[in-house]
Amino acid sequence: MMQSVLTTLFQVIVPLSIPVIVGALLARYKQLETKPLLTLYLYFLSPAIIFETLTTAELSFDDVYKTCAFSLLNLLVLWAAANLIGRLLKLPSTETAGVTLVSTFTNSVNYGLPLVLLAFGKLGLDKASVYVIAQMVIVNTIGVYFAARSQFSIKNAVKSVFSLPAIYAALLAFLLRAFELHFPAGIEKGIAMVSQAYSPVVLAILGAQMASVRKTEYDPGIQKAFWTGMTVRLLLSPLLACLVLTLLQVKGTLFSVLLILASMPAAVNAGILAERFNASPKMVTKCILWTTLASFIVLPVLIVCVK
Repeated sequence: MMQSVLTTLFQVIVPLSIPVIVGALLARYKQLETKPLLTLYLYFLSPAIIFETLTTAELSFDDVYKTCAFSLLNLLVLWAAANLIGRLLKLPSTETAGVTLVSTFTNSVNYGLPLVLLAFGKLGLDKASVYVIAQMVIVNTIGVYFAARSQFSIKNAVKSVFSLPAIYAALLAFLLRAFELHFPAGIEKGIAMVSQAYSPVVLAILGAQMASVRKTEYDPGIQKAFWTGMTVRLLLSPLLACLVLTLLQVKGTLFSVLLILASMPAAVNAGILAERFNASPKMVTKCILWTTLASFIVLPVLIVCVK
């Protein structure tokens, strides 16, 4: 078991850590600005990899149905667990909202996709593509609701979803597949080339974001919420995801991929939402940093278990 974990660590986590470390060093010593890179990622790299993956993926209707069902059901289960624990621990409403964000939203895009590609190959990436699209929609709708229920607007949520270029790339890919159409070979080759740049760039962005997370001073008021978020995201979420996948009778590679994606560290978007809607942003950003660091140990163990 230990040998398998170490092998996975060196074959999967170490390659991923190189661009993460480079991104962190550039942010620390060269003041790397992530905002232009985020624009590049959001409007160029992300649509390219989503389109290229969905047009070439070997997906069945059963895969799509079970992935969407898992995304929603797992979200509801984690939301219920986070709120129940928050009530039992008598956390303030702002900290409960922060714990909910940490518990429900994972870094499945700029960390999960490269991890799945290295761990499970092209087949794993195919299975992950639908989940990632579902997460993009959920984060920009239900995620906003979790962060600020009183300020939630369905109209603004719909606008935020359809402002994402990746959504249009996914719709175009599904239309092309439905009518069995293709772009000219030169265009498809160019899109494939762009998609290959996705992993190193987004991992460098992740490293820069981790380096920019401010150290939170010790505050007894947020420690309970911090450890609650850490426990739910790192320990409880894989168990609940496994339960939901079993209930949905998901098996094989799809089971492995969805379990890993559901067990990823807290999403950077959780920190953005927490800051915007005052959902205990210090606690959330601290959880993002430490769940990401802890994932370098937790994820190799999970990958070995599911393989």
